[in-house]
Amino acid sequence: MSDRSRSNGGGRETLRRSDGNSGGQETTAAVWAAVAGTTVGDAWLNRDKPKSPELVAKYRDAVAQLERGVPLPYAVGRVGFRTIDLAIDRRALIPRPETEGLVGLVLARCVIGRVADIGTGSGCIALALAVEGEFDKIVAVEQSAAAAALARENVKRIGPKTPVEIREGDLLAPLLADGERFRAIVANPPYLSAADHADLDRSVADFEPREALVSGIDGLEVTRRLFAGAAALLEPDGMLAIEIDERRADAIRALGRDYGWSVDVFNDLFDCPRYALSIKED
Repeated sequence: MSDRSRSNGGGRETLRRSDGNSGGQETTAAVWAAVAGTTVGDAWLNRDKPKSPELVAKYRDAVAQLERGVPLPYAVGRVGFRTIDLAIDRRALIPRPETEGLVGLVLARCVIGRVADIGTGSGCIALALAVEGEFDKIVAVEQSAAAAALARENVKRIGPKTPVEIREGDLLAPLLADGERFRAIVANPPYLSAADHADLDRSVADFEPREALVSGIDGLEVTRRLFAGAAALLEPDGMLAIEIDERRADAIRALGRDYGWSVDVFNDLFDCPRYALSIKED
C-alpha cells in the first residue's frame, strides 16, 4: 500500500498526513514561530509575552487559513528545508523531508563542479546544494513562470555562497544552448499518475500545483524524458539523481535500462524506495 494512505508518508507521498491543520499546542507554537521568525521552542517560552498588533494579525490570518484546510507552510508562508528557511506559497509544491534525503545523497557523492536542478519549484534543492556544497554553480530550471519567480525570491532571501541561476523552460531544454556539462543533474519531478492524484488527500489536491505532482498516465512521463536526455548533458562519470514514487521502483529500474542507464535505488527515511541514482558511463 502506498504511503499516501498512511499518516506519516512523505515526499510527494506525504499526501495523507496532516500538514499541521489539526490545531493543538504544537500547531499553535509552530504558527507563532513561523510568523515571528523564531524557533518553536522560543515561541513556546515566550508565549505569555505581549505581541505586537502586526504579529497578532499575521497569526490570526494563518489560523484562519488553517481552519479552511490550507497546509501549514502555505498558511504561514515559510518552510524549513535542511539548513535553510524558504518562502513558500501555492506557486510551488511544499518541500518534504524525503527530498532533503535526495540532497543528502547527492552531497555524499558530489560537492564540486556544476549541478543542474530540474523542476526546482521553490528552489529548495538548488539552494540546499548551494549552501552545503562547494559547487561552482547551480543551474535551477523551472517551467512555471510563477514558481521560477518564487525560486528567485528565495535565492535573494538566502544569498547562497554558490551562485544559483534560475532558468525558465521545459526540463532539460534550458541547458542545451551553450554546451555546458554538469557534474550532476538532480530532479524531484512529478511522479504521480492522474489516477493517483484523484486519490490524494484534499489538503494536497486542493492547494498544491497539480503540474508539480502529475506526470502522464503512468506517472513516469517526466522521468522518462530525464533518462532520455540527461546523458548528453553530463560530464564523464556524472550523476543523475531522481526522486521517485516508492511503488514504481522496479519500473524505474527497467526504464533506466531502456535508455542505457544502470539504476541504483536507495530508501528514504521511512525505509521506502525513493531515490534513483545513475552514473554516466562512457
